[in-house]
Amino acid sequence: MQAAHRRLNLSAGIASVTVAIALIALKLAALIATGALSVAASLADNVLDLVMSAGALAAIAYAARPADQDHAFGHTSAEDLAAFLQAIIVLGSAGLIGALAIGRLVAPEPPAIAAEGVGIAVMLVSLVLTGALVLWLRFVARRTGNRVVAADSLHYLSDLLPTAGVLVALAASALWGVGHVDTVIALLAALWLAVSGLRIGRGAWDALMDRSADEAVLERIRAIADDWPGLAGWHDLKTRTAGSRLFISLHVEIDGRITLNEAHAVADGLEHALEAAFPDAEVIIHTDPVGPGSGRKAKG
Repeated sequence: MQAAHRRLNLSAGIASVTVAIALIALKLAALIATGALSVAASLADNVLDLVMSAGALAAIAYAARPADQDHAFGHTSAEDLAAFLQAIIVLGSAGLIGALAIGRLVAPEPPAIAAEGVGIAVMLVSLVLTGALVLWLRFVARRTGNRVVAADSLHYLSDLLPTAGVLVALAASALWGVGHVDTVIALLAALWLAVSGLRIGRGAWDALMDRSADEAVLERIRAIADDWPGLAGWHDLKTRTAGSRLFISLHVEIDGRITLNEAHAVADGLEHALEAAFPDAEVIIHTDPVGPGSGRKAKG
């Protein structure tokens, strides 16, 4: 099963890279033909898609490597490092496109757009390719549960609306000769890229800085530990994320009068329960004896 999931995940990554390259080639031709800034913005977005998809493919392949002597907790932080670098590129591209759009808005006359029919045809093909890719990525994500593939599918899904916006801009130019629609669409695309870049960068930065998991995850962990039989209490819950993996460290308090085997069974059961609740988690449980003779009092 794991081998089949790896093949599906890799196929999703390869499909993303292939479609991104095809879209870049198509939109570059459309940009040369039309000179539309909205097409340039969409092209820049696809270049970022290629970088992100290539990074996702590399992360899937690298993060799948098992832990070794030098990387005892695995290699999944590569996903966060790649995402942070991608966010920097996204923000730079958003700034460049936004500056060009503002320059065109303040110009006395908007630049003329040519060959709108070519641009419209290219954007329609782009919509079909992107839609087909999203369907495949979502299928793979459901089958394998891979969060990188799921995130990639959401990224391409969000590309559909800007592509439709470019179609509107080209149609407005072709039908009514309205050129500023192209510039406004490009400016909106730049704002969307900036918001996306900040979101991606913040998540990657938090993971690289070992920020704890979301409060909803912490509440779920606390609820499982609070209700686990055989525990006198627990403390020192620590979490962090690395790529698609969650790391949980927890100290549990167990009656010191029971046997080691019994204490291990309690802690091991809790560990498996947390791993079942969070399939990508690495759980470390430390047992602390409490009660008479242990030096610690059990919590009532």
